[in-house]
Amino acid sequence: MPKFFYGLPAIVLMAFMSFPAMAAESGILNLEMTSSAYAITAIFVFVSAYVLVMVEEVTHLRKSKPVLLAAGIIWLLVGLAVGQTDYDTHVTQGAFRHVFLEFAELFMFLLVAMTFINTMTERNVFEYLRSWLVARNFSFRKVFWITGILSFFISPIADNLTTALLMCAVVMAVGVGHTKFVALACINIVVAANAGGAFSPFGDITTLMVWQKGVIDFFGFFQIFIPSVVNYIVPAAIMHFAIPDEQPEAMNESVSIKKGGIPVIFLFLGTIAFTVSGHQFFHIPPTFGMMTGLGVLGFYSFFLKYSGEIFANGKKFDIFEMVGGAEWDTLLFFYGVLMCVGGLATFGYLTLASEFMYGDLGATNANILVGILSALVDNIPVMFAVLTMFPAMDEGQWLLATLTAGVGGSMLSIGSAAGVALMGQARGMYTFFSHLKWTWAIAIGYAASIVTHLYVNKHLFDNVALTLK
Repeated sequence: MPKFFYGLPAIVLMAFMSFPAMAAESGILNLEMTSSAYAITAIFVFVSAYVLVMVEEVTHLRKSKPVLLAAGIIWLLVGLAVGQTDYDTHVTQGAFRHVFLEFAELFMFLLVAMTFINTMTERNVFEYLRSWLVARNFSFRKVFWITGILSFFISPIADNLTTALLMCAVVMAVGVGHTKFVALACINIVVAANAGGAFSPFGDITTLMVWQKGVIDFFGFFQIFIPSVVNYIVPAAIMHFAIPDEQPEAMNESVSIKKGGIPVIFLFLGTIAFTVSGHQFFHIPPTFGMMTGLGVLGFYSFFLKYSGEIFANGKKFDIFEMVGGAEWDTLLFFYGVLMCVGGLATFGYLTLASEFMYGDLGATNANILVGILSALVDNIPVMFAVLTMFPAMDEGQWLLATLTAGVGGSMLSIGSAAGVALMGQARGMYTFFSHLKWTWAIAIGYAASIVTHLYVNKHLFDNVALTLK
């Protein structure tokens, strides 16, 4: 998820304060060498790589490339540092594998989810929804609310990025020649998609990380549903009055779902149900359920292939085309970021951050800061750092961290994958500065959602620290 230079000060802060040594629960090596030349060099490498990530829109260098290289250099530095200690050199291998296993589980989960989404896209499922909405000839204000509400409720299942792109396509089709409407509707979609993704393990990578780590169980996330609604509704209600009360030109287009589209939807929902049930009742890692669902999808795709279904390019339907269409740049970026953070953590920086953020500032203030940092930098390394620290927090605080990391990125267009993607899709209409004009309204929603959580879920703030399940 690319970010621009506006987040550079926060990145430096995160490098020094938000990547401490792994807590005892995480089981990762802590060299306690934060002042060594190796550790300082590692921080320099990470910051340099992330600067390149932030200026991706300018350089057109894919975001995965600098962090992949940085991860390799940082772990080489870890190996050299271990050689200067009394540790057995094999501990480097163990530390690396510990972090890599966490990535591998998330990687396989996301790969399957992306494959299902790609298959539904190819079968015209999302295009049908878009054409249906466009053909209804709703007013601008109705389109504003419909796309926002749909974004809020689709993102918990289809993820916030896919949802935002789909709804933006509707807005672009309806709002031709109405730049102000497109900009406001895109802001609304970003806020709604991020808010909707915050209360579901499937809605955002950060919530998926929290769920797979075993901190919060599947149904526990729904306790922040009401705060998420508040986070979306407050800025939407404020922006409503800026939407022109006009009727767009009538449009008429017809799109049909291809053969197999509806069954794939049910296969996806069935896979989610199987994954949740397996994790909830049998304590099987979520990746197991998703991979099993991929197997079922593979068999169904075999049926489609030999029933004469073809792609637009004339080739027979092949599930591996869908796998190949996954967001590999995002997946590899995810690997690079997690391995960089894991390497920095091995040097011992997470202990420093944990003492400062969750000791000096207090858990509530620290978790509010998590959301602000997510807007400036990126919520993946921020949440991974929090999970790696694993501070002693009760369920209420963990849900607060999950909420703020999920919705905090909405305050800036560069604060989430959805915002960055829509800046490209609605180029020239939805921009960094058009979003910035309404940051104050989104910030009010951010504050209101936190207050709502503190009130509605006050019974969860019982000072009983959670342990990994």
